[in-house]
Amino acid sequence: MRAPIALLTAALLAGATPALAQSTGPAAADDALSEATIASLRADLAAGRTTSEQVVRTYLARMARLDRTGPRLNSVVAVNPAALAEARERDAERRAGRLRGPLHGVPILLKDNIEAAGMPTTAGSLALKDNAPGRDSPVAASLRAQGAIILGKTNLSEWANFRSERSLSGWSAVGGLTRNPYALDRTTCGSSSGSGAAVAARLAPGAIGSETNGSIICPSSMTGLVGLKPTLGLIPRTRIVPISHSQDTAGPMTRTVRDAAILLSALIASDPADPATARALDHAGDYAAALDPAAIRGMRIGVIRGGQQPELLAVFAKALDTLRGAGATLVEIKPPSAEGMGAASYQVLLSEFHADLDVYLATTRPDQVPTRSLADLIAFNAANAPRELPLFGQDIFAAAQAKPGLDDPAYRAAREKSLRLAGAEGIDAMLQGNAVDLVVMISYGPAWPSDTVWGDQYEGPSGSTSAAAIAGYPHLTVPMGLVRGLPVGLSFIGTAYTEQRLLNAGYAFEQAAGLTLRPDFRPTADTGPELEPRR
Repeated sequence: MRAPIALLTAALLAGATPALAQSTGPAAADDALSEATIASLRADLAAGRTTSEQVVRTYLARMARLDRTGPRLNSVVAVNPAALAEARERDAERRAGRLRGPLHGVPILLKDNIEAAGMPTTAGSLALKDNAPGRDSPVAASLRAQGAIILGKTNLSEWANFRSERSLSGWSAVGGLTRNPYALDRTTCGSSSGSGAAVAARLAPGAIGSETNGSIICPSSMTGLVGLKPTLGLIPRTRIVPISHSQDTAGPMTRTVRDAAILLSALIASDPADPATARALDHAGDYAAALDPAAIRGMRIGVIRGGQQPELLAVFAKALDTLRGAGATLVEIKPPSAEGMGAASYQVLLSEFHADLDVYLATTRPDQVPTRSLADLIAFNAANAPRELPLFGQDIFAAAQAKPGLDDPAYRAAREKSLRLAGAEGIDAMLQGNAVDLVVMISYGPAWPSDTVWGDQYEGPSGSTSAAAIAGYPHLTVPMGLVRGLPVGLSFIGTAYTEQRLLNAGYAFEQAAGLTLRPDFRPTADTGPELEPRR
């Protein structure tokens, strides 16, 4: 069993210098590090203005103050017990002139479905609470090779939000309910909920999430972050608890476009165990160094309309004006109908989840993970219903268990149909038919209230993620403003391997808009005019 976060952080912080010890007080909410980015931390570390040990201590202090006490965000489920030792090691290496890479000494959080040695990987489930085989995923290995310090693991929607149609996003049996730092009664969306809340609350300068369909984009949009779901095959998926090999990918969640580009560059790798990454290194490079806000001048950008809330539409209209002002030509377009795409994709996810999860479980240690199959997990949840099933069931698990193998003709037909409608006849057809470089749209509306009775209740725009997720194409969301104090994002979507184009457009928008979003940990959202009649 993992120790409580408050105890771990207290233990790690023992022996702090007087100045850093004082930083655990309430006034530390305004400390300079809370506004640090990956890029600024790199500069400060290089110039000797701070050390990795000081940085890690300060983030641990913020976790102790904000995550399990105070607002109680429940965003971090495990702290790396070696974090401070690794920070001291990075500092010693820096003093000796030995830098591992561009992230040397920078702390990063990982979603708790991504394996990293020294911490369990649970996917939020009690069935995997002891899953600590002592190995790194390629994602974790890449971060370490670049010099990053893996600070800890973030909460998530259990099983990446693929257990029930009535799920409550941001909840897991391991971590409880993640709260949105902009309004504590609002959702952080799923499934990279903890990654979103933690970075928004400045518990780390960046985190790695994962997405099958919306799980990077939605929490990033609803917590005021930049989130990048990259082209499938740029980042290895080995030793990440899976849903679907057709759609799963890890990706960065940060507060700036530059930081997202830095993390993307660090994560691109080719892995023999993941055939999708065979060509990944063809697209490796320094995406941050190549950022060019002037590249948006002359870009033709397709605009997809959606949503009905007047305040949200007003924020979107202002964002479009910002793009025009930056030099883009906007073209109103309509997406193809793509009838049946979502239903076909869902059948693919059910079939692949059954097959891929059984393969993953076979790689875990039986003494740590006695549940060796999806069928075993269904039985485990039923036997532990008071802790695993108090809020919603496991109907998706049951539907996936009933699916035949990946040789089934119905599965193959569903995959062909969904991929064609999302890619060749979807995004590619939109881009080519309208002669546009990329498309923009509202990522999602503002965060909905977390409802432990009915589960997720959301009726706003949400069509931005599906086509890019199913096609395996890149999708970037950038904060475009607030609706009654809640963040909303602007989506940039393109065809395969156009990350640099999307990042350039997003960077140009970010710089022109000049937004600075900071959460204030309100108990509830700003609901607008007073609702009770005056007497």
